[in-house]
Amino acid sequence: MVTVLLLSVVIPVVTGAVLIASDRFDPPVAPRTAFGVALVGAVATAVCVGLSVWRRPELDHEWVPAIGMRLHLAVDGISAPLLVLTAALGVLVVLHGRVEPPTRSGHGSFFGCLLLVVGGAIATFLARDAVLFFLAFEVVLVPMWLLIKGFGDREHRAAAAAKFVLYTVLGSTLMLVGILALVYLTGTSDLDRLAGGAGLTTTQQTVIAAIMLVGLGIKVPIWPLHSWLPSAHTAAPTAGSVLLAAVLLKMGTYGIARLVVPTVPEGVERVAPFVAVLAVIGILWGGLVCLVERSLKRLIAWSSVAHMGFVVLGLMSGTRLGLQAALFANIAHGVISALLFFVVGGLKHRWRGDALDEPRGSLRDTSPRLGFALVVGMAASLGLPGLAGFWGELLAIASVWNADGDRPQLLFRVLALGAALGTVLAAAYALRVLRIVWAEGSLAEQVSAHDDQDEPHLLPRPADAHGIEWAVAGVLVIVIIGLGVLPTVLLDSTEPVVRHLLEVATR
Repeated sequence: MVTVLLLSVVIPVVTGAVLIASDRFDPPVAPRTAFGVALVGAVATAVCVGLSVWRRPELDHEWVPAIGMRLHLAVDGISAPLLVLTAALGVLVVLHGRVEPPTRSGHGSFFGCLLLVVGGAIATFLARDAVLFFLAFEVVLVPMWLLIKGFGDREHRAAAAAKFVLYTVLGSTLMLVGILALVYLTGTSDLDRLAGGAGLTTTQQTVIAAIMLVGLGIKVPIWPLHSWLPSAHTAAPTAGSVLLAAVLLKMGTYGIARLVVPTVPEGVERVAPFVAVLAVIGILWGGLVCLVERSLKRLIAWSSVAHMGFVVLGLMSGTRLGLQAALFANIAHGVISALLFFVVGGLKHRWRGDALDEPRGSLRDTSPRLGFALVVGMAASLGLPGLAGFWGELLAIASVWNADGDRPQLLFRVLALGAALGTVLAAAYALRVLRIVWAEGSLAEQVSAHDDQDEPHLLPRPADAHGIEWAVAGVLVIVIIGLGVLPTVLLDSTEPVVRHLLEVATR
């Protein structure tokens, strides 16, 4: 089964590299061939990931003995849901690439970049060595930059790609500094041996925790390190936005849970109040921006800033409930954001834009299937009970209200109230979107678009979702409802590992 574990990474990486290279041939690979090869690679990857999650093999060999670096790959209750999410989304984004092909030539490069992102993310979630984690993380950034730069909106892609690189390279540099400090002071990069502080003093842990939390905070992103995200989503193609929101952001919070919280627990305890304050500011800031944002795709991007604030808040609570809430919210947001970006990307493609103030009819009348998917996604995003978004945010607020006793109780209870206010803002902006897009259409703008005062001049009626597009949306809708109705499926998976991590961290 170790071979299956390795194939989970090798198949998407090699297939992606071959597809990118095939675009350099004369003639380049045909679009249908690129799609077929990518789909086979994505499905094979999903099968290997499924077997790895089921059988839980482990690979642990020395790699660079001089610094204690090991080729250590393993699956546990924390990484398993993220591996399944990544592999499943890999299949869905490739399928969706048939519905919304790249806007320029280079189908091999487009599908190849998607698979490289998936392969790098799987390697990141499997890594149990700090240096290996960093290397796998960085592999993902290059193909994501290529997706934004090469296949994004022509008007925004150059600036968005540049901002993406500048911010993420800064985050990577800080993360690497923290990892090297850990390795230098402890003599190992193996995360199992680093758990519990590995003999580091409280001051050393605090400095390392601060450095790595800032680095990973850029990648989450935490306010005020978030400004690269809305522009990246605005420019990225639909498949790129899905992977960016549902996979890349999860790598940042997973890094906090796996790389920071267990290895420097005393340092995290000291800086947790500051990080928690920033997380709540991000929740409120993102919600307020969404109330006035006029671009539908940017609105979903800003909502991600708010939702990831709940994840970080749970991680900073220092409690088992908070860590479980963060991990649940991570998965829930991944599925919800994927659905919303698929739907919004489809609408943008049909409308030739995503402005909320353009004169259009209501989705419930013009495109009922897309409208239904949008309703489910926005309802889950606002935290409606019975859907996936409810449990992670509710448990995160509860964990902060009852934060670890060593943290300032009054501050954390105020932060819990602030996060609760953020859920009210989420409901407000979600209902605003549904009123404009699903229920009424942009009626307020139709008056100014009249050719005369009798008949409104609406944009053409968009085609509804069908075939592959409807299947992709339907799968995500089912998962959102399933996680909302049966949250224990995910909570029971993470609970033993969370308990073990906290026990090791408090030794």
